Amino acid sequence: MPALTLDELRAHLGGTLRGDGGITLCGGASLESAGGDQLSFLVSAKHLAQARASRAGALIVPDSLTEDLPQPCLAVANPHAAFARALGMLHVEPGLPPGRHPSAVIAEDATVHPEARIGPHVVIGAAASIGARSVLHAGCSVGAGARIGDDCLLHPRVTVQHGCIVGHRAVLHAGCVIGSDGFGLAWQADDSGGHWLKVPQIGRVLLGDDVEVGANTCIDRGALDDTVIEDGVKLDNLIHIAHNCRVGPHTAMAACVGIAGSTSIGAYCQISGAAMISGHLRIGDRVIVSGGTLVAKNVRLPGVYTSVMPLMTHEDWLRNAAHLRHLDSLAGRLKALETRINALDKDDAS
Repeated sequence: MPALTLDELRAHLGGTLRGDGGITLCGGASLESAGGDQLSFLVSAKHLAQARASRAGALIVPDSLTEDLPQPCLAVANPHAAFARALGMLHVEPGLPPGRHPSAVIAEDATVHPEARIGPHVVIGAAASIGARSVLHAGCSVGAGARIGDDCLLHPRVTVQHGCIVGHRAVLHAGCVIGSDGFGLAWQADDSGGHWLKVPQIGRVLLGDDVEVGANTCIDRGALDDTVIEDGVKLDNLIHIAHNCRVGPHTAMAACVGIAGSTSIGAYCQISGAAMISGHLRIGDRVIVSGGTLVAKNVRLPGVYTSVMPLMTHEDWLRNAAHLRHLDSLAGRLKALETRINALDKDDAS
């Protein structure tokens, strides 16, 4: 791992130095576990007690923090973001040696930039292209005519299917699949009772720049038009995005989200874990969906949306579920009572 002084980090991160900038740092850690050669951070004064007790060699702190701390500090406007950038410099992921591994299978008409790094057992199909400084780890598959931009990182066993396009600086984690067939079926009636016909999925997946896709996440190619994931989108592990969806810039989704086909999600949205979004919907910009929520209608206004019943004991849930089954009849009885009360009020008034 590289070692950097706090002064060198400040040159990249900005901020105001408090204390000795010559201390050498070899990594980052939490306040509780950091050692004397490691960097840590705090986001507010409520963590002061842990910071004073920490053995960290240096801290990144809010520039609004006025209390003295025993460690050298770098004061910045956004400590969390600065710490993330610092970790990227102090903890460099294992890479690949320059060039192509002998076991890689690369089509004769594929275009692989001389600065790209191609790992063992990678397969690159006909007329595919790999951009400058992109890294493809072991077992990746890039289909015919697919394009990978510059400075991309494909972890082991990533699959980018034929014709799909990945923008610059994408990070695709192990086992994710870009461009799998959408679930397109047509019912064919016949004398035997009928059967399903597969509808060929002839669209593509287009990933913008700075997109990150988590492990074992699947993004289906479009049925006719393309599935589009715009710039800066961050997808967690085990997400499914169906055919013809569009996800707007800088939207983030947590694990196990499922999005049915032809749904459009706006920019700067946050979709929490295990949320389910039905097909052919429109979700506006800056919408936050709580974990486990079912979205079954359009959401046009920004805000936080939740449709999950709070946790309760099983016995309480059974009783409440029994009441829920009778809501329709209760609503009818309530409406009838309101009608009778309104009639009585009219009689009293006369």
